[in-house]
Amino acid sequence: MTFQRQPVRPAGFTLIEVVIASALMALILISAYACLSAGYASQKIIEPRSEVIQNARVAMALMAADLRAACPLSPDSEFVGMTRTVGDAQADNLDFATHNYTPRHPQEGDYCQESFFVDKDAATGRLNLYRRRNPIIAMDPLSGGSREEIARSLRGLKFEYYDGLEWYDSWGETKTSGQAPAASKRSGNLSGLPNAVRITLYLDGDPQRIPATDKKASEPPLAFQTVARINLAEASAAAANSASDASGTSGANASPGAAGPPNANN
Repeated sequence: MTFQRQPVRPAGFTLIEVVIASALMALILISAYACLSAGYASQKIIEPRSEVIQNARVAMALMAADLRAACPLSPDSEFVGMTRTVGDAQADNLDFATHNYTPRHPQEGDYCQESFFVDKDAATGRLNLYRRRNPIIAMDPLSGGSREEIARSLRGLKFEYYDGLEWYDSWGETKTSGQAPAASKRSGNLSGLPNAVRITLYLDGDPQRIPATDKKASEPPLAFQTVARINLAEASAAAANSASDASGTSGANASPGAAGPPNANN
């Protein structure tokens, strides 16, 4: 029996196989890099916006909770909401009192004088939302107390007020001693407490953007809106109506006496 020895071929890849494998490897690496780059870009876009959304939720919850427990601020200025602007942005401010306050010091109750306003940060040039709180009954209810930052990078703030029939852009007015109210406010419903307040908050979608250098390329602001119903509005209106009825009745009873009985000699 004879055996024929077969020649042993050396192990390895041909040039065509190496080229095909290299091309497939390059395609896989390019696809992986494209997916990684897209994910990183999406993360850079989503992370700031998710932080903005969370900050907006906290700010809206704080404002809504304080407004739901709102009460008259003072006899002259019960509830004041004014329309104003800071630069090109709408930045309304609101002054009222609330019972949504936890006493922190002796001789304090749940009554707190409060304001919401927008101011520009001198360091960054951005608009921030602040809340002023004064738990002490002050002579000037529109000042005093301490302020805290609620939200950053605002593009606008708008308050609207509902009297039970229509929405208004402003509410009430500030009065000084000896100053009569405006004629347009005497017979209207824009006094006392509104039934509800609609809050519209505009925030910058990219808080890391520099407003002074990227003004034209800025994205539209992120808008957040909620409606806070004032629970004590009906009770305040009923008390005001009863007081006006009582004053009218007393005036009517006093008018004959003031005029005097008719003279029989005339």
